[in-house]
Formats: sequence, structure tokens, C-alpha cells
Amino acid sequence: MSPSRIERRLLDVNARLKRAREELAVLDEQLMALADDAEDARVRSLVADSPMADRDYRDADRSAEAMRRGRDAAQAAVAELERAQDELLDKLVTNPR
Repeated sequence: MSPSRIERRLLDVNARLKRAREELAVLDEQLMALADDAEDARVRSLVADSPMADRDYRDADRSAEAMRRGRDAAQAAVAELERAQDELLDKLVTNPR
């Protein structure tokens, strides 16, 4: 692969990595809020000892778990882009102009 093509791919991966990291930061904040909501609902469920409070807790916990899975997927995407970037940098160093 030519150095110029490697550089173009590196620029593309870098831009995608930046967007993925920004998305991950947003998901981290959202997950923190949902996890806090789920914990509050859990405490309310314990104190209230009612079916409605228990249902609210289960709903909040499911939402937090779904967000956790989405966050984990975003983290995996960031890791994969970082690996791709490292590989491209290695190729660029080993194939100088």
C-alpha cells in the first residue's frame, strides 16, 4: 500500500475515532444518569414495598442495562479504531517514502 493511501486511511480512521470517542463520552454521561435513576428507584422500591415501585425499579434497571450494552459496544468500536490506527501508523513507519 502506498504511503499516500495509508495517510488517507489514517486521516479517515482518525476522524472516525474522534467521533466515536465523543459518542462514548456522551454515552458515559447518559449511563451515569440512568444508573443513578435506577439506584434511586431501587431504594424507593425497598422503602415503598409496592408493586408499582418495584415495576418502576425494573423499568429503570432495564433502561440502564440497555445503555450499558450500548456503551460497551461504543467502547469496543473505539478500541477497534485505535487498533486500526496503530496498524496504519506501523505501516506508515515501515513504508517510508
